[in-house]
Amino acid sequence: MTLHRALQSASALILAILLVVLAFGSGVLAVSFLHARATQTQLAVVFPRPITLPDSALIAKAAILYDPTDGRILYAKNAQVPLPLASLTKLMTAEVALNHLSPDTPVRITPADLEPSGDWGLRPGDVLPLSDLLRMGLIASSNDAMAAAAAQLGSHYLDTMNKTAADMGLTKTYFLNPTGLDINSSAAGAYGSAYDIARLASVFFKQYPQYLSITTNQEVSVVSGGRTLSAAATAAPLRSLPGFIGAKTGYTDLAGGNLVVLFDIEIGHPLVAVVLGSTEQERFADIRTLVHAIRTNQN
Repeated sequence: MTLHRALQSASALILAILLVVLAFGSGVLAVSFLHARATQTQLAVVFPRPITLPDSALIAKAAILYDPTDGRILYAKNAQVPLPLASLTKLMTAEVALNHLSPDTPVRITPADLEPSGDWGLRPGDVLPLSDLLRMGLIASSNDAMAAAAAQLGSHYLDTMNKTAADMGLTKTYFLNPTGLDINSSAAGAYGSAYDIARLASVFFKQYPQYLSITTNQEVSVVSGGRTLSAAATAAPLRSLPGFIGAKTGYTDLAGGNLVVLFDIEIGHPLVAVVLGSTEQERFADIRTLVHAIRTNQN
C-alpha cells in the first residue's frame, strides 16, 4: 500500500512537472509570437524610413519628402516657409476648375485670357473643352489656357482658390492670380510652403489622378479652330525617374525653379517630393537627389 501511494505521488509529481514545462513552453511561444507580430508592425510603420541630408545637398531654398499614405514628413528643409509658387499655382487652378465644372464644359477664349506671358497659339473666339485647357496648363504649363479655365469660374475665382486652400488647411498658401506669374518685380502671383504644396498635390492626385498622370507625356496636342496646337511637356526631364507618376513645374524670376513630383517608392505607395527656390535646371537635379536618397535608405 505504501509503494502504491509512492508511485501515485511520483506520477502526480511528474505530471505536475510536465504541465509546468508545457505552460512555460506555451508562454515562451506566445511571447515569441507577440514579439514577432510587434516587430512586423513596427517595420510596417517605419516604411519608408526618413532620410537626412545636409542643406547643401540641394540648391533649393525649401524642400520636402512627404508620404500621403500616413502624412509623415520623411525629409524637410525650410518646409513651412512661404515662397513664390510660380506655375505650381496651376494645381490649385485645376483643382477648383474640376471641382466646379465638367471637363466637357466649352470655354471661349477671350483677349483677356491671352494677356499672360507665353504664346501657345490660342486665339480670341476659339472654343475648347475645359479638359483640353487643363491638359495644356498641366503638361505644357500654358498660362493662357489656365487663365481661360479660371475665368470660366466667374469673377471671384481667386476667392474660390483661396477658400479651397483654407479648407484644405494650407495655412501658408494664398493666390493673387491663377498662373503664379510674377505680378511685378517684388510681388509673386502666389505664395505657399513646400509642405502645403505636397499636401495639395496629394489631394489633387487622389481626386483627379488622370490629370496628374498625363504630365508624364512627352508633349500635348489639342485642336483649336481647325488648328493643331502642340507643345513639349515641361516635366519631360523626369520621364526616366523610377516610379514616376506625375509632376508640375514652375519658374519665374522671383520664384526661381520650383517642382513637385509624385513617384512610387513601391507599387501602390506614392511619395511626394517638392523643391522651391531652386534654379530652372537644378530643380530636376534636386528632385533626383531626394528620390535617390529615399530609395537608397530603404535597402
